[in-house]
Amino acid sequence: MSFENIPLMFLLLIPFIIFVFLVLTNKDGIERVFPKETLERIKVEGSGLSLRARNIIFFIAIFLMIIAIGHPYILKGEKEIELSGLENIIAFDISASMRTKDRYPNRLEFAKTKTKELLSNLIDDEVMILAFSKDVYLVSPMTKDEDTLKEVIDGINSYYLQGATNFTLLANVAKEKLKNKPQKILIVVSDGGANEDLKEFEKIIKQEKIKLYAILVGTKEGAPILDNKGKAILKNEKIVVSKLNEKLGKIAKESGGDYIIADYGKDDIDELSKKIDNNIAYIRGKKVLKVQNKVELFYYPLLLAAILLLIAFSSIPKRKPKFSEVSKRGDS
Repeated sequence: MSFENIPLMFLLLIPFIIFVFLVLTNKDGIERVFPKETLERIKVEGSGLSLRARNIIFFIAIFLMIIAIGHPYILKGEKEIELSGLENIIAFDISASMRTKDRYPNRLEFAKTKTKELLSNLIDDEVMILAFSKDVYLVSPMTKDEDTLKEVIDGINSYYLQGATNFTLLANVAKEKLKNKPQKILIVVSDGGANEDLKEFEKIIKQEKIKLYAILVGTKEGAPILDNKGKAILKNEKIVVSKLNEKLGKIAKESGGDYIIADYGKDDIDELSKKIDNNIAYIRGKKVLKVQNKVELFYYPLLLAAILLLIAFSSIPKRKPKFSEVSKRGDS
């Protein structure tokens, strides 16, 4: 037998021992006035348990509750459980470069179309949608509602596009959201950002063992970045051009995931969906997770403690002598 909360159990035993000592060494007020022998002679016999017996039962009940808090269990190897689906995070790039028009009608609208196609392939999976640029925004919590997710994605428009991409912040948010998940899957829809923005991102992805999948949107030739009025952005009197950066795809490969460069048609998304299925440790539709087979024992001491508390706080009447027995005592 093992315990899950051993430190907490021992921590609670300290005040319990002190409590027992104080109760056992403390006398009632009447016991301070009369000697024990005198009390025994003048005491009128009542019904129920003696105070000493009640205290002992009460102490045993508290001790059993502390044992239950320690969470005892027996480990019987491993067992397999079926999962209804994966939990994925789709992170949607909403940086200013997504206004670029090297994909029709622009990278943003093209990325939204590809993301909705991917959602149709994530059968039974729960999906969380994040949008990121210089900050990270929760667009939708984990849900299986495909229609709602698609509506949420449709609601993202060029008005929200801002600044550069903070991939480091995205990695930290993904780290927190995927904590304790059996499969850590992050799907990023982006034009790739800049190499200097990806260094810390790559480090966190590797440390947290997150499987990264990327849908890269854009072309290697690139196109001018537009402002919210549709005019080309200038820097040092030169037009700023945004090109597809495949570095994000390489990070995905090294993480155990994969990537595609999004193209017209649906074959690319189907290909990525198959890659996700093939790289995952179980078959989609028959998802099995191995976990420790624990036989919980805490309810046994807890149940016994409840019974003992009922006994300690209630009266167990003694058998009253019959009338004939009383008469005989009187005659004698």
